[in-house]
Amino acid sequence: MKKLSMLLTAVLVVVVSLVSLVGPVWAAQYSMIISLPTWTGYAPLFLAKEKGFFAKYGLDVELSVTQDLGPRQQAFAAKRVDALATAHDVQVQVAAAGIPLKIVWAFDDSCGGDGILAKPEIQTIQDLKGKQVAFLRGSTSHFLLLTALKSVGMTEKDITAVNMTAGDAGAAFVAGRVDAAVTWEPWLSQGSKSGGHVLVDTTDFPGVIGDSIAFHGDYVAKNPEAVQAFVKAMKDAMEYWHAHPEESNQIMASGMGITLDEFVATLEGLKLMDYQDNLAFFGTEGKAGPLYDVLQNAVNFYYDLKIIPAKVNVEDLVAPEFLWDAQD
Repeated sequence: MKKLSMLLTAVLVVVVSLVSLVGPVWAAQYSMIISLPTWTGYAPLFLAKEKGFFAKYGLDVELSVTQDLGPRQQAFAAKRVDALATAHDVQVQVAAAGIPLKIVWAFDDSCGGDGILAKPEIQTIQDLKGKQVAFLRGSTSHFLLLTALKSVGMTEKDITAVNMTAGDAGAAFVAGRVDAAVTWEPWLSQGSKSGGHVLVDTTDFPGVIGDSIAFHGDYVAKNPEAVQAFVKAMKDAMEYWHAHPEESNQIMASGMGITLDEFVATLEGLKLMDYQDNLAFFGTEGKAGPLYDVLQNAVNFYYDLKIIPAKVNVEDLVAPEFLWDAQD
């Protein structure tokens, strides 16, 4: 019996030692499924998961990667996923379709990370007239294209639209199957290397494109603590990125399935937003931030084009209190 007691004690010591080596283990209190496509701006989600920041706050997070917006929106509407990572303007379209949502975190601001690839002979936006332009209808790419066309007095009727995802559009351009493509990095760089050029990008239309995450309204109502935990985890993840950029970039590159060099290159046209950036973007209780203007511009734009049936109240789409309550 004494030997058995000594053996159990030894085993317990080993277990405790192993736990101290691997760090604290947190039990999951909440689960959530986040729908996202492959896009550099969402890469911090992989960082938060890999480094244990979600687990730290009791979250079991599944990152569901799907490229096509249609199936993602359907899954969100049916509550098969709890949160939707997408562009600000797409959040407006989703809300206008009658799906309750609350935006709680902004991932990025595009500073050249989205644009229109074109063949060498297409030197101006007006040169797109009659040309095959690949983009995903109802997406951020569509929003950017319509903004560019409107800036020179053109409409979608002036081009030959080819409907496909941003990634497929980039690949189609590189393969020479379309005259132009509305896409993002790394396709902008790849398309430029294959004989094309970037006709316009988001540096020509600042503030047009950025990305955020919205939770389904029902999920927020039932699990406000989980949403609060998510915001805190993202805050920690971005602080870790600032403190350990090389390690963080490698983790995020792996999550996206690209090389470290490719990932770093995509950051050149993108500003990843940390907690302080989010506070400024969402605003305070006394003064609304720029996010509200971005959303309102999208509402007006899509309503005027009859893409959404009615205008939505942008204040109903934003839940800034989770950011405010995440302060140290």
